[in-house]
Amino acid sequence: MRKCGILLICLILTVTGGVFSASVHGQAGVVKTSVVDLDGRTVDVFHQNPRKVVVLLFIRTNCPISNRYAPTIQEISAKYKSRAEFYLVYPVKTEAPEDVRKHMNEFGYQLAVVRDPDYELVRRAEVRVTPEAAVFSTDGKLLYHGRINDWYTEFGRTRREPTTRELDTAVAAAVEGKPVATASEPAVGCFLPDRP
Repeated sequence: MRKCGILLICLILTVTGGVFSASVHGQAGVVKTSVVDLDGRTVDVFHQNPRKVVVLLFIRTNCPISNRYAPTIQEISAKYKSRAEFYLVYPVKTEAPEDVRKHMNEFGYQLAVVRDPDYELVRRAEVRVTPEAAVFSTDGKLLYHGRINDWYTEFGRTRREPTTRELDTAVAAAVEGKPVATASEPAVGCFLPDRP
């Protein structure tokens, strides 16, 4: 009789534990996320194309440094588009989808776009400012995060042209399955509001 009671308790704990796990993780154990596209649909950037390297480019509509990097971002994404999945990430909550669409049209962006209002991707990519880039391996490991290149020496001061190209170098190594030489370089840009 006592064994039956213990078995019944174990069964109840197993079932309720499973229900609890499902409520935390969503359907089929998938972690719920607030990362969404411009139509409000949930996006998992790491499982859209699992055979490709993932490159996240964190920008803002009103950051002058982000905006000056638009041609460079588009050039790098075009160069590697067959081997890496590029996403523009707009992390600032107050930038509504219509603001993002307007910004994309203004700068001629043709990349996939997600919004990250709860800073899920920001934290995973260890991002502090915009623009900042993050490169992930095909299995989701962070390989590089930081500046796109060294064009900006400090806020408001630039070189005539960059002397290092960290993002290009990191993506080139990642798509070839080679080690990324530099894991991180501090970026110059606009700080993210309320970033812990």
